[in-house]
Amino acid sequence: MAEVTTSRIDPRARQKRKFSDYAPTYGAAIALTILLILNLAFTPGFASFNNFSNILVQVTPTMLVAIGMTFVIATGGIDLSVGSVMAIASAVTAVSLDYGAIPAVLLGLIVATAVGALNGALISSFRIQPIIITLAVLIAGRGIAQVISNGGQLIPFSNPTFEYLGKGLIAGIPVQILLLAAIVGLAIFVFRSTIFGRYIAAVGGNETAAHLAGVPTVSTKLSVYAVSGLLAGIAGLIYTARLGASDASKVGDTIELDAIAATVVGGTPLVGGRASIIGTVIGALIMIVITTSFNMNDMKYSWSLVIKAAIILLAVYLQRPKTN
Repeated sequence: MAEVTTSRIDPRARQKRKFSDYAPTYGAAIALTILLILNLAFTPGFASFNNFSNILVQVTPTMLVAIGMTFVIATGGIDLSVGSVMAIASAVTAVSLDYGAIPAVLLGLIVATAVGALNGALISSFRIQPIIITLAVLIAGRGIAQVISNGGQLIPFSNPTFEYLGKGLIAGIPVQILLLAAIVGLAIFVFRSTIFGRYIAAVGGNETAAHLAGVPTVSTKLSVYAVSGLLAGIAGLIYTARLGASDASKVGDTIELDAIAATVVGGTPLVGGRASIIGTVIGALIMIVITTSFNMNDMKYSWSLVIKAAIILLAVYLQRPKTN
């Protein structure tokens, strides 16, 4: 235990690990660059401004969820419930729009954050494996969203104020992209410059040692799952506002897979203890560029899933613990 703590504190140890810590992120950046070059060379229309704008708009929900997933995975956890949380936030907001867009949005985000906090409370207080708790919420949450939306019915709406979140422009830039940029910047600040960010790394690195060192492990884990729920809620509202309707059976469907993939490919190890928000952003872009390139070249989408799976396996392999 003492050796682990010392290696975390000793500046010389950090210096020695510097390249290995960031190598996965560099690798993801190189992979994204190669993908972009190949598409620029061989995919007609890929270089257009409209295409790049469309890529950023489409990746926004996944990237938001992936940032929340990064918080969770950095503590050594996992959150499989994010897609269902998106659906719950979507359904709650859609059925509440008669009371005004702002109250409906706030209610949707509060409920999403509460579901995330519930995940964290169950995991941290009762010592239940995160994959079990969040899998149960994934299943139950989708059902709850369908109950809220009258048995899973499509809920169309016309509310320009709310729809501005998914369709609005500020100085020609989609609102959701500006919101995403702000959240990315805030997440980077949290991990690099706050005590909370250090707590997250400590819990993921060695929870027992962190607890003995005075780190509030229970509240830290509860908080990261609440953050994951909140960001999933924001993603769900953006998706719903862009669509102009709430579909509890479709909103956020399987998004947890892309979010986990983006996080891991970007250099955040599944064992926790380290996080890379920039890497997660790059990982999410890799996922969407692969999908876009297959669609624009009229290739079967199923093969893009195979490539994504191969990339994930490669990322996990590169992050495996090194043995002497």
